[in-house]
Amino acid sequence: MPPAITCLEIWTSSAFLHEICIDVSGNSPERLKKAVRGGIKTSTRDRVMKKSIDLSNELNVLGMLDKAREIYSELGDAPAISYVRSNYRLLSKIYHPDLNPNNREKAEKMQQKINEVAHIINALPDKELIEVIKNGALKKPKEKWKVLVVEDEFGYQDTLRNIFTMEGFEVRVAIDGDTGYEVYKDFKPDLVLTDVLMPNVNGIELVRRIRNDESAVKIIYMSGFFGVKRLKKELDDEVAHYQYPTLSKPFKVSYLLETVREYLGIN
Repeated sequence: MPPAITCLEIWTSSAFLHEICIDVSGNSPERLKKAVRGGIKTSTRDRVMKKSIDLSNELNVLGMLDKAREIYSELGDAPAISYVRSNYRLLSKIYHPDLNPNNREKAEKMQQKINEVAHIINALPDKELIEVIKNGALKKPKEKWKVLVVEDEFGYQDTLRNIFTMEGFEVRVAIDGDTGYEVYKDFKPDLVLTDVLMPNVNGIELVRRIRNDESAVKIIYMSGFFGVKRLKKELDDEVAHYQYPTLSKPFKVSYLLETVREYLGIN
């Protein structure tokens, strides 16, 4: 039985078009052709599906392009390339259908997109991938729900940033309560998703500061106390008085998104 092959035409710059053919039955991707725009001939193999893909736009949709550019500007080529080549693995885990039973259909679509982009990334040499990072056009929607994540654990920071970006939110991340308050004043988010137990200024104190500026602020607390009874009582009092939703770590992505959408009234 012949392999099932998907051929992808990828614009990596204004001048070059790549055609990459992928054996979707499980074999390694094969990079077949490269030519100046207009110079690619179509494949005549059986069971071939062709798509035109703007790689920079796909990376933007997946929430990777802005971060890759930030890394490139601060640290150079190699760390930016490493980030792009490895980050899709984390996204693939986050959007695994088995971990999102309440949104399985959407998770499967996102998983398919992530896998498709992963094949393209793996087929491109570093030199051309860095050109995509440097030159790809960004297209920002006119209006997005804005979420501020305040979290001191780096793993949660990246995961939450990626989840909200891929779901169409505009997101900022702060590493503690002090920074979170400064970001809040500048960013003016629709929602603050904050950890409770953090160094310097904890999540409850952060929310009290914000509430002095904006009494109707929408807050979701994330908690994982591990025996900190005093903070747990403070949180219980906050939640009872202000009816803020809470998430107990660890939580499922599907439950996080369901809670956020219901709280913000997003259909």
